[in-house]
Amino acid sequence: MRRRDGRTIEVQRIGLVSDTHGFLRPKLVEALAGCTLIVHAGDVGRPEVLDGLRKVAPVVAVRGNVDHGAWTQQLPTTEVVDIGGVLIYVIHDLSDLDLDPEAAGFRAVVSGHSHQRGSYEDRGVLYVNPGSAGPRRFRWPISAAVLVVTGNDLQVEWIELFG
Repeated sequence: MRRRDGRTIEVQRIGLVSDTHGFLRPKLVEALAGCTLIVHAGDVGRPEVLDGLRKVAPVVAVRGNVDHGAWTQQLPTTEVVDIGGVLIYVIHDLSDLDLDPEAAGFRAVVSGHSHQRGSYEDRGVLYVNPGSAGPRRFRWPISAAVLVVTGNDLQVEWIELFG
C-alpha cells in the first residue's frame, strides 16, 4: 500500500483462530491462505491442529483450559506478537487478563474461550475474539478472523465457517 507521501506501508494479514478443540476444518485452512502469521488463542485440543496450521503460515499459540498433556507444556498461557511495531497480546480467557493493555503499549488483545466472536475498541486497544473454529457448541456461528495490519491501523475481517 502506498501513502500519499509516496512511502510504502506493508499490509499484513494475521489469521486469528481459537477454540478448535482438536478439529481443523479444511475450510479454515483454505480461508487463512495468504496470511503471514496465524495466532491461535487457545483450546487447541490436539497438536495436529497446530501442525496443520503451520502448513499455511507460522503459528503463535497459547494454552487454553482444555489443553492438557505433555505437548501443551510448549504452549505459554500468554504471548506477545510484534507486527512491525504493533504489539498484540494473546490470552485464552480475557477474564484472566492481569495487566492494563493500554499502559503496557499493546494495540490489540486477542482472546478466545467464550466461543462468541466479536471485537471492540477501548482506550485505543482493539479487543478481538475470533469465536470458535472447532466443533459446533451452543448456537453460535463457527468462525475465525483475519486481522489486517496496515501501519498502526487494524481492521478485522470475519471468516464464517458455518452459520
